Amino acid sequence: MIHSHRLLLTVAAGAAVLSSCSDNEKIDLQQKVSEYAVVELNSPLMENLSDKDRQVLNLFRTAAVITDGLFWQQTFGDKSEMEALGSQAARDYAMINYGPWDRLDNNSPFISGYGAKPSGANYYPQDITPEEFAAFSDPAKNSPYTVLRRDESGNLKCVWYRDEYRESLDKICRCLEEAAMITENEGLKNYLLKRVQAFRTDEYYESDLAWMDMKDSNIDIVIGPIENYDDKLNELKTSYECFILLKDEERSAELTKYVSMLPDLQKMLPCPEEYKTFVPGTSSDLNVYDAIYYAGDCNAGSKTIAINLPNDDRVQAVKGTRRLQLHNSITAKFGKILLPIGRLLIEPDQQKHLRSEAFFWNVTFHEVAHGLGVKETVNGKGSVDEALKDEKTTWEEAKADILGLFMVCRLIDMQEIPLISKEDAITTFIAGLVRSVRFGAASSHGKANMMCYNYFKDNGAFTRNKSGQYHIDYDKALEVIDDWANLIITTQATGNYDFAKSYSARHAIVPEPLSADIASVNSHGIPRDIRFDFVW
Repeated sequence: MIHSHRLLLTVAAGAAVLSSCSDNEKIDLQQKVSEYAVVELNSPLMENLSDKDRQVLNLFRTAAVITDGLFWQQTFGDKSEMEALGSQAARDYAMINYGPWDRLDNNSPFISGYGAKPSGANYYPQDITPEEFAAFSDPAKNSPYTVLRRDESGNLKCVWYRDEYRESLDKICRCLEEAAMITENEGLKNYLLKRVQAFRTDEYYESDLAWMDMKDSNIDIVIGPIENYDDKLNELKTSYECFILLKDEERSAELTKYVSMLPDLQKMLPCPEEYKTFVPGTSSDLNVYDAIYYAGDCNAGSKTIAINLPNDDRVQAVKGTRRLQLHNSITAKFGKILLPIGRLLIEPDQQKHLRSEAFFWNVTFHEVAHGLGVKETVNGKGSVDEALKDEKTTWEEAKADILGLFMVCRLIDMQEIPLISKEDAITTFIAGLVRSVRFGAASSHGKANMMCYNYFKDNGAFTRNKSGQYHIDYDKALEVIDDWANLIITTQATGNYDFAKSYSARHAIVPEPLSADIASVNSHGIPRDIRFDFVW
């Protein structure tokens, strides 16, 4: 494979030669590295594993390391270019970002000699235009599992992942096949073998179904080309990633009752009845895990703290989704980031409502919310994803944010969520918006958070007191939650792409007062995110 970022250097940077970092650049990059708090990723659940489980996990880790290399190919190219950088800070920051572009600063380059990050990463030729993509007639261009390349004549062609990444995928498949021979859990064995077949065919439906049916394994692996966040050209192409997980049986048991409530929660949504016709599957599961390894896309820049998969609407219609809350990662982000932000920005009398438990529930029901709402437009524009095109992910994340908070508040009213109040949920949510907005405008999640923050601010959910700290009007906030949810669901249900595009352009921005808040947070040395020391 020819790594086209070499071409980018020639075109975008005038054939610039990579230079060593100056002393000032070294200091700046060291500060950037320190903005990621180091967290030892471990779990007490390791103590309960059998010898065979440990053998399986070791094979999973080998597969994860290979998956990590695949993502480097997709998002940047030759990892050794970054490993050869002159300063330790530059190397460290490149490893965090999987390349020379800062994922929490609108993908701006931080290494001399690199221009803007290609919007299509390495999924497309660097010189492709939207018009050329639109005119290309091969239907495989729209598959999440193809890359576009040029043939000898310079014309576009599609190459399936199974061919583009064959050598690495063969190694991953051997690891998973060996693990399937060792494990005594039939559900895990079936999933691993189906996943191997998926890697070799680029057909993931059957393996997704098998993963949905894997209900009783205490170890888990999420592996494959899954999310499309790195394809900024079309939001089509999926990136390889891997999570290795241990199930927390005790905490998971506490969440089981909510699965059967999903159809009723759908009916409660604050929107017109005609937008509630989708019936969520009740074979979904809602469980708590500790993560012990991240690789690839999920480890790049900001770290994932919850999982809602599969993404395939066909699977969701039949089986629902699995929602995996990563308890040790959630706890780390709250303690190291969200709580210090809240103590700085929220007025003192309301700081008591900053609660780790509220953060857990907000995150949990963010993932639940992905499975609710509307999947098909009501006016013949096809699926929501098709209608909203490159806005689909931003609006889906906005929906999940606000419907998650809506459901937490409603379930507190119903006495179905104990130990926290609506004030806890709302206060922690608003502090969490500031935490997430620091991820920048390049992220679909960040854009969604900015739209939500601005809607809350503009509609009076919170104001600033005389000291400049946030005062939350809880009664008004409950009204704003309903109104914002209704606007999002209506936009999705009607497939109103023009509105979605113009609204995000106007409101997915950081207003000046928030910029000052973020500067204050940064000046207090509060980390922007976490990075992992894999001690297992």
